[in-house]
Amino acid sequence: MKEGQDNILSASSPRMGNRFTRWLGRLVLRSMGWQMVGKLPAEKKLIIVGMPHTSNWDFILAMACLQSVGLKVSFMMKREAFVWPLSTLFRYLGGVPIDRSAQGNVTSQMVNWFDRNENVWLGLTPEGTRSKVSEYKKGYLRISKAAGVPIALIGIDARSKEVVLHEKKCEYTGANNDEDNAAIKSFVDANFFGINPENQ
Repeated sequence: MKEGQDNILSASSPRMGNRFTRWLGRLVLRSMGWQMVGKLPAEKKLIIVGMPHTSNWDFILAMACLQSVGLKVSFMMKREAFVWPLSTLFRYLGGVPIDRSAQGNVTSQMVNWFDRNENVWLGLTPEGTRSKVSEYKKGYLRISKAAGVPIALIGIDARSKEVVLHEKKCEYTGANNDEDNAAIKSFVDANFFGINPENQ
C-alpha cells in the first residue's frame, strides 16, 4: 500500500489539512525515498505509538506521513510553550498543553482530554530520547489503561524505507505494565530498524 492512499485511514480517523498539504506530504516522502505500508485501526480514540525513535529525521518523516494522508495526531507539549501567536499554530497541529509541574498528574490530564473529545488520536514515542534505552517509559500504557483507549503501533523500518502501520489494535487491561512494556519492546526490536540503528 503506497503513501497517500485513502484506504490507509477510515471514516473515524481524525483529519486535518487540504489537497495542497497532502500533495506536499507526498512530495516530501517521495524525495526521502520512503513509503507507508499497512492500515490503521478504525477507532475514534487511539494512542499511536511510534518506534523506534533514533534520529532527528523521525519527526520530519512522521510529519510527512501525517500530511500525506491528512491525518491529525495530537501530541503533548509543555503548557508554557502555548504563548501567542505560536499557541494557535501548536493547537492547529495537534498540540495538547500539559502542566508538568503537577507530578504524577500527566496521566489524569490526558484521561480528561480523551473524555472531553469525541474523535482524537494521541501520538507518543515511549523511548523519551533518541539514545539507546534498555526499556521504554511506561506512560503510554498508564494513559491507555486509565482512559480505556487502545494502542496502535507504527514502526520505522529503515532497511526497506517503510513506515509500517499496524491495523490490529493492542488493548492492555492488566496491572503489569512491566510485562506489557517488555513485550512491545521485544516486538519492535524484532521487526523494525531505526534510522540510526546503534541507538535502538
